[in-house]
Amino acid sequence: MAKIVLTGVDNTAPAAAAARKAAELAAGLGARLHVLSAYGKNFEAERIEVGSEEILITNEQTAKDVAGDVFSQIRKDFPGLEVTYGAGEGKPADALVRAAEELDADVIVVGNKRVQGLTRVLGSIARDVAAHAPCDVYIAHTHQR
Repeated sequence: MAKIVLTGVDNTAPAAAAARKAAELAAGLGARLHVLSAYGKNFEAERIEVGSEEILITNEQTAKDVAGDVFSQIRKDFPGLEVTYGAGEGKPADALVRAAEELDADVIVVGNKRVQGLTRVLGSIARDVAAHAPCDVYIAHTHQR
């Protein structure tokens, strides 16, 4: 059975740090790493004219590009690691849990952003993932106090 490590990313340094920890974990387990970026519940698109061409930009494509940037960095830093990436619809925690179910992931790696202070009580992605995940959850230390 192939092992799968799943991590969620956005355009923040803590997410990149969690993705790096996920890559280290996947490499150590001999697992595949899947990098996911969430894009919200509502599909949004905008057409932009550039010269004589028209470009369609969607929030799904933007999320996929974010995941692709992290994918590229991980491929450079971990050349022997099998890495895939994609975009997931919904709030970050929901998208990660759904992807973990679809991929039959063994572990989800999330950062500890917003796990401190008042937001610890009000909610965080890590807490929501841990509450609903179909697999183990690894909370990487990515936020300095």
